[in-house]
Amino acid sequence: MENFWEYLRTLTEAESIISSGGFYLLLIVVFAETGLFFGFFLPGDYLLFLAGLLSAAGIIQVPVYTLVLSLIGAGILGNYTGYWFGYRTGPVLFKKNDSLFFKKRYIAVAEEFYAKYGGMALILGRFFPIVRTFAPIFAGVVKVDIKKFTIYNIVGSVAWVTTLTLAGYFLGRRFPQLKDYLQYIILGLITITTVPLIFAFLKKKLTKTGDTEQAE
Repeated sequence: MENFWEYLRTLTEAESIISSGGFYLLLIVVFAETGLFFGFFLPGDYLLFLAGLLSAAGIIQVPVYTLVLSLIGAGILGNYTGYWFGYRTGPVLFKKNDSLFFKKRYIAVAEEFYAKYGGMALILGRFFPIVRTFAPIFAGVVKVDIKKFTIYNIVGSVAWVTTLTLAGYFLGRRFPQLKDYLQYIILGLITITTVPLIFAFLKKKLTKTGDTEQAE
């Protein structure tokens, strides 16, 4: 348990994150998580919130409007990259063998999410780990109209970045002491974003079990 909290402290060390790349590192993380299939494990949600919190504390030496607009841009470019990758690889992606950074079930999760919500999956999916990374890739695979994709891409990036970054910023301005409790905040964010995926996974497993029993 002690090692777990030490890991959380490492993730939430404001100074270490800033010294490792700061503002530009944030942009790279957002770009990678929203467009590169191996970026699904990156902590986009809490880093956006953290970016707002650190901006409010003056640790990130970038005006908040520049921070938000730059992160939105990174998210948009990331999705375009994912779309292009899916468009170019097409069905071949479903035949790709599982590896450390790629699992076919991740594409299946994005496909199911897209089947349920349609184009809105590209907006809503921004708030869900894994779906955030693979939804634009799947959109490219099925060749969603680029004009529609662009609208969903922009709206999704604006909603995701402004919601989390400005939440961190305004909470940081209102409660400056929050920066002393980052590990607890991050744990809460991780829980909030992970629970829906666990619920969806369990629901799918129970549905499959029920179908199997009926078939027998």
